[in-house]
Amino acid sequence: MKRIRCPKCDEAIQFDETQYEPGCVLVFGCPACSKKFRLRIPDKTTAANREDADTPAVYGHLVVLENAFHFKQYIPLVAGENVVGRLVKGTKANAPIKTVDPSIDTTHCVIQVKPRPDGSARFILRDGPSNTGTFLQNEILADRDRVEVHDGDIITLGATTAILREGPEADEE
Repeated sequence: MKRIRCPKCDEAIQFDETQYEPGCVLVFGCPACSKKFRLRIPDKTTAANREDADTPAVYGHLVVLENAFHFKQYIPLVAGENVVGRLVKGTKANAPIKTVDPSIDTTHCVIQVKPRPDGSARFILRDGPSNTGTFLQNEILADRDRVEVHDGDIITLGATTAILREGPEADEE
């Protein structure tokens, strides 16, 4: 089962995506506000074959846990500065979270990824600075703090919780 949200009122709608052919377009009517909108079922084979040579190497992921504001998401972390924040039009975040959580700033925190010669990487977290603060393992970071984060560390941004996972593959549990 796949869940989507109405673009007008944010009502959750569930449907079984396995019942439809890849590439087909579905039209939904929101039961709450009657808004009609379209959704295209992605074609996984063409998406997998679209490997760009310019695609940067992924060293880890932020696993954003589902809550009342958004669904579970996997945010890839690449070498350099990964600016994490709420996805809005014109955001400067290059690792945006799709959410309606008002307590996440558009540039909430930064995770610096420094690759090592062995293929692993160091992950260094700092606050944006944000209005609600960035927490690592329930400890708030000061504006000047730079802390190393490791696999399994819990990062809290506003009302949103994320877990750092090292490695190029997202562990979709």
